[in-house]
Amino acid sequence: MTELVVRELRGLEILDSRGRPTVLARCVLASGASGRASVPSGASRGAAEAHELRDGDPRRHRGLGCQRAAAHVGTTIADAVVGRAFAGQAAFDAALLALDGSSSLTYLGANATLAASLAFARAAAAAARQPLYAYAAGLVAAPHTPRLPRPMINLFSGGKHAGGQVPIQDLLIVPQADSMAAILEQATAVFHCAAERCATRYGMRLLTADEGGLAPPFPALEAMFDDAGEAIVRAGLRPGRDVRLAIDVAASHFATADGYVLRDAPLTSRQLIDQLARWAADYALASIEDGLAEDDWEHWPALCTQLGDRLVVIGDDLLCTNPGRIARARDARAANGLLLKVNQIGTLSQALHARQMAAGAGWQLVISARSGETEDDWLADLAVGWAGDQIKVGSVTQSERLAKYNRLLELEAFDGLCLMR
Repeated sequence: MTELVVRELRGLEILDSRGRPTVLARCVLASGASGRASVPSGASRGAAEAHELRDGDPRRHRGLGCQRAAAHVGTTIADAVVGRAFAGQAAFDAALLALDGSSSLTYLGANATLAASLAFARAAAAAARQPLYAYAAGLVAAPHTPRLPRPMINLFSGGKHAGGQVPIQDLLIVPQADSMAAILEQATAVFHCAAERCATRYGMRLLTADEGGLAPPFPALEAMFDDAGEAIVRAGLRPGRDVRLAIDVAASHFATADGYVLRDAPLTSRQLIDQLARWAADYALASIEDGLAEDDWEHWPALCTQLGDRLVVIGDDLLCTNPGRIARARDARAANGLLLKVNQIGTLSQALHARQMAAGAGWQLVISARSGETEDDWLADLAVGWAGDQIKVGSVTQSERLAKYNRLLELEAFDGLCLMR
């Protein structure tokens, strides 16, 4: 591969979909090829995530400013990489890690390193005259044909994404249609049927959470599942056949020192697993994400043993896209799916390593956005290039979510890509 010489690297503080600052980077190569990328931020963050650098100045953005991180891109990182030739993505990302020198990017901040890493990737793809998904596919060791991932789409939201209306963070729909266009048509039909029903049943105006999911005040957790099934039927579709359900429990957020408290009901880990098993059976769930707390390592293998043969047991907070935690979960047989969030680890190459580990373990791979997103669509290309089984970016409302879905529609229509089977 021709070496890539960085001519310019700049950083900028911008705003994400929640009105909070984040970082955008722009990279220009000596050839004139350029790329830019902005990074997301999560509300529900795992304890093992890489460090997100915030300014901490209460006079600006309630202390959440990213001027320091953006300045690191344009000064500290730029000083180290401008004028240097890099053999590829791995070499560039290695330079970022060496410059920071910490295990969790506490000096530069993962929001700075990831912005630089992605901007370099976009510039490198432009230099090679490749779409980003083809460049991403070229980073994977085993040759494969890029495919469209199946979306899992937020319908109802709770937890930290919706002010705690219900403790479960997300109820998602997974349309089973055989094209991206048909999937999104089904998803929008179900969403609007659910919104109309919520308006009459709960007397609520259209309230949506961070990722665009509806956030009604369900009287019981089962009502969330029942209302989803009813919306699917009202859309002329069959629950469990045309459209399946999935949940992100985010159990760390209702964990206690002694177990869990689910809507004022104390539960042991074993009781929570049994509750998840009942929901899985009653509602034919396709996957359960973070069904237990991120540090409940003792019981994750039991969860996976009981449910892993009929659905995907996904680790998000459990794994944090962290190779060490993935290895531990693999060896303990604690999960069979990875929710990959690139900003949890800090560079594209580190995220690729996590992806390779999950693939090597035979796990399902779900490429995920965050609750604080931007209109950038690089995640869609990454999910395609890295052969993600599924993609999780939010609801079918809000432009920062639709940017990713519309990119997938574009790749299906114009590049002839097919859906992952």
